[in-house]
Amino acid sequence: MTEEEGGRPARVVVADDQTVVREGIVMLLGLLPGVEVVGAAGDGEEAVKLVAELSPDVVLMDLRMPRCDGVEATRRIRSEHPGTQVVVLTTYADDESLFPALKAGARGYLTKDAGGDEIVRAVRSVLSGDAGLSPSIQRRLLERLSEPERQTAVPAEPPDGLTARETEVLVLIADGLTNQEIARRLHVSTATVKTHINNLFAKTGLKDRAGAVRYAYANGLVRPPSR
Repeated sequence: MTEEEGGRPARVVVADDQTVVREGIVMLLGLLPGVEVVGAAGDGEEAVKLVAELSPDVVLMDLRMPRCDGVEATRRIRSEHPGTQVVVLTTYADDESLFPALKAGARGYLTKDAGGDEIVRAVRSVLSGDAGLSPSIQRRLLERLSEPERQTAVPAEPPDGLTARETEVLVLIADGLTNQEIARRLHVSTATVKTHINNLFAKTGLKDRAGAVRYAYANGLVRPPSR
């Protein structure tokens, strides 16, 4: 319930590790009706502590923070203080940021180019039981839902100590996908794909993608097409 709707203003805690950004958000919210900033945290650990002390209605949560990141802080807040909702307010809109935050219990997700009115709308939405998502995030979720589910058979014990994700990347290399295509398929960044490839090459002693293809076939991770 917000002041404009006839009730008390929404009590909000702002969590962001960058002092200038945090103070700017607090100042912006202070100028808007229906919102009262009751605390500000410099990292996720401090955010969890403030929620325990202040019982705010909503936390505006950054994701990349020291000590305890925004995803872990969101998970702890939603588990330990279910009366407090979380709206992510971050620079990042990639799948590796978005989906873990939503799975952790965030009800809203905005990027830092959101205006004050959009932030207030998101706060109101999550307090009324709806999702507070920016239009670009809503589009991304719809795209994700419309994509066909891909199933990759990963052995119970992948060879050479490969992780399940490294094995999955290896299979996609064998399927002929580029790093960019693998990133889109797995909903991760290209940099993350490169990290997985570097790791699997180091573990297997492979030098190039051609060797990776041969390795995948030799270890039964992919099979030649049946005639």
